[in-house]
Amino acid sequence: MPAQEPKRRSERLALVTALGAAAIAAIAGFASVYVTLGRPDNAVRPVARAPSAEAERPAAAPAGPGANPLSQGQMAAFIFRKAPEDLPEVKFQDASGQERTLAEWRGKVVLLNLWATWCLPCRKEMPALDRLQREMASDQFEVVAVSVDRTGLDGARKFLEEAKAEKLALYADGTARLATTLRAAGLPATLLLDREGREIGRLLGPAEWDGEDAKRLIRAALK
Repeated sequence: MPAQEPKRRSERLALVTALGAAAIAAIAGFASVYVTLGRPDNAVRPVARAPSAEAERPAAAPAGPGANPLSQGQMAAFIFRKAPEDLPEVKFQDASGQERTLAEWRGKVVLLNLWATWCLPCRKEMPALDRLQREMASDQFEVVAVSVDRTGLDGARKFLEEAKAEKLALYADGTARLATTLRAAGLPATLLLDREGREIGRLLGPAEWDGEDAKRLIRAALK
């Protein structure tokens, strides 16, 4: 029996060593999994910097999202879509009370302006929109300014008369739903649409739409 004791001690030592090695391997494996799972979270942050690459695009190619060579000066707040986006169907009335939809402007680049009679910034920018329509309206481009409050056509007509907007056609949505449908976070909201009726991008708030920055943006969309 005594002769077997060294052999038993050797076996016990080997077992302890094996268990210790397994424990170390398990800890290392857990650490490896923890670090690996942590990497995607850390990798999300650089993605947010992607718009900076868009700033290098040529001015002749309006695209987004965010920063763009065409988003300058008065157009600094203009936000491009990553790609032109289809809009939901919306309906509104013209001066005669006839129902209209944006589909009727397919084939034209459209600057769609949403405004309301109670909106002071809308009143401020309306003359600029009227001048833009006077200067650039054609069979290729049009400013479509739609009132989106419950005063309907009567309120919109009075507003345009007071603003001396003579070149803008009268359009109104008396249900006031159009702005919500088009996800306008406030007024005025102005959407630039391509010839397919898709949204290129939008600007929230008033702007000098007859200025060179705005014209440069529109000309790029017309190309």
